[in-house]
Amino acid sequence: MIRAYPRHASVLPGSALTLHVATDSTRFRVTFHRWGDGPQPAWQSSWLAGVAAPDGAADQDWNWPAYTFSIPPDWPSAVYIADFEEEGRKTSFNIAREHGAALFVVRARRRHGHGRRAGSGARRGAQGRDVQGGRTGRMLYKLPLATYHAYNCSGGACFYAQPPHSHHPPGARVSLRRPGGGIGGPVWGAADYYDAASPRQSFAHWDARFIGWLVRNGYAPEFCTDLDIHADPGLLDDVGLLVSAGHDEYWSEATRDAVEDFVGAGGNLAFFAANLCWWRIHLVDEDTAMVCHQGGPEGARDHWWPRSGAARPEDSLGGVSYRHGGGWWDGPRSSAGYRVRQPAHWVFEGTGLMHGDALGADTWPPLAGYECDGAPLQQREGAGGCMGDDDDIMLSNRAGECSTPTGYTLLADAPLDAAWQELPPREHHGAGQGIHAATLGLFTRQGTVFSAGTTDWAQVLACGRDRRVERITRNVLDGLLRR
Repeated sequence: MIRAYPRHASVLPGSALTLHVATDSTRFRVTFHRWGDGPQPAWQSSWLAGVAAPDGAADQDWNWPAYTFSIPPDWPSAVYIADFEEEGRKTSFNIAREHGAALFVVRARRRHGHGRRAGSGARRGAQGRDVQGGRTGRMLYKLPLATYHAYNCSGGACFYAQPPHSHHPPGARVSLRRPGGGIGGPVWGAADYYDAASPRQSFAHWDARFIGWLVRNGYAPEFCTDLDIHADPGLLDDVGLLVSAGHDEYWSEATRDAVEDFVGAGGNLAFFAANLCWWRIHLVDEDTAMVCHQGGPEGARDHWWPRSGAARPEDSLGGVSYRHGGGWWDGPRSSAGYRVRQPAHWVFEGTGLMHGDALGADTWPPLAGYECDGAPLQQREGAGGCMGDDDDIMLSNRAGECSTPTGYTLLADAPLDAAWQELPPREHHGAGQGIHAATLGLFTRQGTVFSAGTTDWAQVLACGRDRRVERITRNVLDGLLRR
């Protein structure tokens, strides 16, 4: 068997990529595939001498034999998969494989002086906001590398299974220098009832699908990882739109600071994701390992929202939080879909949706996903002080106490009933109390932030069974791109 991991998970064109490889074969070679609308072979090595090496611990650098490859200077920014072949053991390409592959990103070189911010050359659109008339701005797609590694069980442990302990800082610790991290390692967690072919918390499950849809539909994003933004916030300086999809759970303070500063300077965000910014991580050992404190006698120090944690609620980043939504991890889940609240909004343009219509109720999987984020909601009071029916929902009058941004616009919501496997506690409510819902909405703070409130948007989008989901995605991307 052959396994590998990159020394650094992203590189620039014209630079060197180091892959650490261990194999019981005497020779191997590697093919680099560029991921677009599926894998596209980009380069293949000659046969190289193989070296066996033992597994390491989950919290340590494995220090496997290193092989260095030159990345051509003309390679476009993309996600690349290094696919390894042992001599005499030919295998077919598999984006969901747990060995014999490694993921890396080729970033674009930074451009200076070409960034455009809100109001610079945009046309005035629906409801008085600035929108763009096409795919003309620079889109940057961010991979959640920290989340991949939080669930990566190479070495027999991760944040969720026998977590290795760190004293300074306190918490669980995992290494970024081991197989896995999107592909090529075992992943902790239950199989997806709707898609058992790829594990959650892997590149194949959500990101590969969303990127494939982007490419098929004429978008040309550039790519980075969350740890790139942590190391160099300037990567966002000339970006018009930052996009994230799937499961974007683990954030460092430096990454969050950079993204919030980006919005404050007029940059736009589109989160087709959920469980957004739920845990804070600390990068240690020259950013080669990460630590997260997820529980103890005084609570979890690295929960973002509570006072016992970071005391910096995630709502202020994306407008929504998992604590107002919920999770359903095992088996088929129930959902009546997203109920449309403001069908005249530009996000719904061309969908034909009317007030109260359900979006994503009959898709496979249900659009309200494995994990959902929401805004705090309440029923609207009816005449005579009585409560309205279930369709009469509004943003809670205590939303500001939950750090919901001023001006947050609720566009659609998918109520999560009592059968959901987790409906978390939050301000003013214990677990399961109050209205929990996936919510789709946006707000503007110099830049505009959109959140779909579900992990599984990419799966519904990619299958093409609901053209309204596709149209909403186009509306959001085209509306938020900057020249």
